[in-house]
Amino acid sequence: MQRFTFDPGRPVYSASSPGRLDVMGGIADYSGSLLLQMPIAEKTTVSVQLRGDRIFRISSAHAGAQEREALINLDITPKMTDEELREHIRSQQGGEWATYVVGCFIILNRQAGIPITGADILISSDVPVGKGVSSSAALEVATMLAIMRAYGMEPDRILLPLWAQQVENRISGAACGLMDQLSVCLGEKKKLLPLICQPHTVLEALPIPTGVQFSGLDSGVRHAVEGASYGDVRTAAFMSYSIIAAEHGIGPEVIRQACLTGSRSTLPYGGYLSNIPISIFEQRYASSIPVFMKGSDFLTRFGGTIDTETQVDPVKTYALSACARHPVHEHSRVSSFARLLRSYSKSRDKYELLCAMGELMMQSHASYSMVGLGNPRTDEIVDMVREAGPAKGVYGARISGGGSGGTVVVMTAGKEGKAALRDLYTGYRRKYGRGICLFSGSSDGALI
Repeated sequence: MQRFTFDPGRPVYSASSPGRLDVMGGIADYSGSLLLQMPIAEKTTVSVQLRGDRIFRISSAHAGAQEREALINLDITPKMTDEELREHIRSQQGGEWATYVVGCFIILNRQAGIPITGADILISSDVPVGKGVSSSAALEVATMLAIMRAYGMEPDRILLPLWAQQVENRISGAACGLMDQLSVCLGEKKKLLPLICQPHTVLEALPIPTGVQFSGLDSGVRHAVEGASYGDVRTAAFMSYSIIAAEHGIGPEVIRQACLTGSRSTLPYGGYLSNIPISIFEQRYASSIPVFMKGSDFLTRFGGTIDTETQVDPVKTYALSACARHPVHEHSRVSSFARLLRSYSKSRDKYELLCAMGELMMQSHASYSMVGLGNPRTDEIVDMVREAGPAKGVYGARISGGGSGGTVVVMTAGKEGKAALRDLYTGYRRKYGRGICLFSGSSDGALI
């Protein structure tokens, strides 16, 4: 398929969305932890011109990647399952990645009744794919916002990210939480957006203090949220919650009902691991959660989990203990980090405060490794940061997002911190190649 141009006789509707930098919280989103997110400067822009033949012509020019083309005939019926829709799209030219785009039309058809008429779609993006900075969420949100403009729909600040998440979960088949979509929609420039995904509480943005910088250093290792290890860690966390719920007399039938209704109001700790205080978790529950457990043994004893996006594999063995402990401790770390950040401007000892924040980031990074989502290259970057240290204005670092590669968030302060990070980036890029990225700016979210 040759690259197309729009028909000058019909209107074109466009929208943009940034990627995001996961400063603290990451994979604890689905367990209800506090999160701190920052939209990056890099953005994805989607332009849509509606057609009338259910054909989707899609052309994508993405940073660091070859131009991609897709041609999708969305000849579907209302009775098709999500899996059938996914396979129908993926069987066509470019369908493997086009699910993120065409899926927006399907979800808007379900949720808002828009007709699926087909469209010509041009995508231009400098949010690189596979770097762990939410290129998929940026694409989904920009596409959905452009479609809504084409149909004269006013976007809702919560429904839009929720519907974008459904594209990823239902149509693309990636079991992501809501963190990414909320962040790229509602984040603000030079601020950290606090989120609590229980299911979607958005708190007042925290200004980043003057002189403090949060940047992202790309490891060069591709991150993929649909990877098996991410899904296994998520599944293990929910398995652990079922074990804790069983100690409160909550059986499989109540868990199944919570899945069906989506309500967790009758469940202990509101259905979220992160609501359990560390002291209670360690004293009451930690010893009853196995270090490892085979899926078949869990299903026999506990029946299932409250997560509708993952399934326990009877054949697999899951690392339950570490995956349960991570969100409990991560929520405490992020809460402490946010308190320190709020007190920064009035603090007399900013150096000590920055060191404390940096240590919390390092602890978070170590916890990712404990659950199995670390990577030697991200460890190398964190070690470089630790070696440079506060003496050079470099205070902390952690793997971000779904882990297993992707981008490392680095916290620096002052001109010396910026210079030190630039030196780290230059040396790392010289070692591993020109494709390494440095994310050093921020912007407003798609709905700000």
